Amino acid sequence: MSGSDPFSWFLECLCNIFGQLKKNIMTLKTTKTIYWIGASLTSLWFGTSGVCELTKNPIVWDITLKLGYPAYFIYVLGVAKLAGIVVLLIPNRWLRLKEWVFAGIFFDIVFAFCSKLIVIGPLATTDAIIAFAIVTITYLMFQKLYPTHYSNLTAI
Repeated sequence: MSGSDPFSWFLECLCNIFGQLKKNIMTLKTTKTIYWIGASLTSLWFGTSGVCELTKNPIVWDITLKLGYPAYFIYVLGVAKLAGIVVLLIPNRWLRLKEWVFAGIFFDIVFAFCSKLIVIGPLATTDAIIAFAIVTITYLMFQKLYPTHYSNLTAI
């Protein structure tokens, strides 16, 4: 392990994983399998979180309020998470909307990481780091399955 802090270790692990994936030519079946495993884990993670936010689960609510977010925001976040999970789990449809779902999930993870780091401390960020790794790999597989092309754009 070359880095002494957890973030360096995490980045090194991701580089090793992607290095191995590059060495072994990934088949379409492998890419789809990795994508659906990641989409399932993401859906479980954020679906559970969304339900907990909408049902006022004390653990989720207490932490979110401690981080300084208003109560109404927790409901909005719960609805957005559940709607995003529905979009994420529908195969081969709404691809542009899936891009927005991934963006929303990344924003949620980044804000959770920063809020927990500042308010609670570094140890509280473990879940955000794990979620970031899962969603990053899932998104990369999504991009391999459905590459985005912007060739028809014109300068304004």
